[in-house]
Amino acid sequence: MVLSGCSSANNDAEKTPAPAQTDTSWQDIQDKGYFVMGLDDAFPPMGFRDEKNEIVGFDIDLAKEVAKRLGVDVKFQTIVWESKLEEINSGNIDVIWNGFSVTPERQKEYLFTKPYIKNRQVIVVTADSPIKTKADLEGKKIGIQAGSSAQDAVMADKATYEVIKDNLLEFDDNVMAMKDLKGGGLDAVVVDIIVGKYYVSKHPGEYKFLEEDFGAEDFAVGLRITDKAFLAEMNKALDDIKADGTASEISNKWFNEDIINK
Repeated sequence: MVLSGCSSANNDAEKTPAPAQTDTSWQDIQDKGYFVMGLDDAFPPMGFRDEKNEIVGFDIDLAKEVAKRLGVDVKFQTIVWESKLEEINSGNIDVIWNGFSVTPERQKEYLFTKPYIKNRQVIVVTADSPIKTKADLEGKKIGIQAGSSAQDAVMADKATYEVIKDNLLEFDDNVMAMKDLKGGGLDAVVVDIIVGKYYVSKHPGEYKFLEEDFGAEDFAVGLRITDKAFLAEMNKALDDIKADGTASEISNKWFNEDIINK
């Protein structure tokens, strides 16, 4: 009888649904008065350190404006890019906002805002390089940022990846890779076009882009997979700064053109 009674109680417990968890993500941000933005501080022009060692950039200005619309502050936290998922899931940061590309793999691990910029993964070589196509990359040393969407895009191009995988060299950031390319330690670098164009514009006559690339993608803000309430507020603020032209002004400041997704 006792055993029967225990069994019945256990069955009832198993059938009782767990109480729904309330999403307090936006309330939590309001309560503390700020959100923490994780970024790679060597990713110009999206986020980088200027000559005064202050963090500046397109995404920095955009984040400050969004924070203003949300009525909170934003704090900038430099992270190791490869550790971004651990950083956000541990609560050390609240968002990843630093030329963060939306990919199918990342959509399983993060919530993303609406995209705000189009991006492509391009191949950069020195101006005098004989490399003209992806096929020419065979046997060449190719630099790539570890944990980046550039790395994901290269691996997704299975035919090319099989040929170059043994000569892919990982770097902590793209600036280091570009410097190594100039110094002769690399033959090519795969990088976001926005970062590549900005860097190349600062070094006229030294680099060029191949016509072939590794495909298009979008930049968006990444949040914890559970933070739907915060996501809704972020999207509203992004919509506002797009609609009133503020985002376009920031784009013109950094790129000399309006490249905002409308």
